[in-house]
Amino acid sequence: MITYSPGKWSVGFAFSLNGSVFPKAFAWACPCSILSMGLHRWFRFSPELLAQMGAGDTGANVLAGFTFILGFLVVFRSQTAYARWWEGGTLLQQLRGEWFNAFSNLMAFCNNAPERQHEVLEFQHRLVRLVSLLYCAAIQQVSTMENKNYEIIDIRDFNHDSLQFLMGAHDRCEVCLQWIQRLIGEANDTQVIKVAPPILSRVYNQLGNGIVNLNNARKITEFPI
Repeated sequence: MITYSPGKWSVGFAFSLNGSVFPKAFAWACPCSILSMGLHRWFRFSPELLAQMGAGDTGANVLAGFTFILGFLVVFRSQTAYARWWEGGTLLQQLRGEWFNAFSNLMAFCNNAPERQHEVLEFQHRLVRLVSLLYCAAIQQVSTMENKNYEIIDIRDFNHDSLQFLMGAHDRCEVCLQWIQRLIGEANDTQVIKVAPPILSRVYNQLGNGIVNLNNARKITEFPI
């Protein structure tokens, strides 16, 4: 994947060679330009040769065809790039909506019994931190910024061995998602959350839909045009 650095004012980005097609295009265009200049001077000093070959009409036709192809490629690439950018933004917004709705439902399903207040509070604190960690890991996977140290809710009280395992995992989102699903299952078994199974299944569906949207957004980041 090509990583672009726009800089502070995004001015030097227009003249950057990183990810630009200019070097390869120049390698082909330079010899062609030299040949064109040589032929132009040759025809200029040999009008009878120019009239005999009909190079004027041929050059106009070639130039018109080249201009059409170049314009088509520029428009096509611009439209494709904008469509990919819009699709990526849409997928991330859908991801955020799915995970937020799942989190909101779990908070609403918590047991209201006074004797379970401590367990419910512990569940809520763990859940909000895991969801924060999950979203941070998701943004890190699709981000092209150099600094990916995004803010998360405090996780200093988490098990250090688990955090070390997370840092070394190939896909941190999958690990965080598994932790959240196990937390929900344990809370349901201990009656920390009270909800009918068909309704609780919607939470799992929304978590799954979010990870699917994330993988589709990663497709745009990992497979350039």
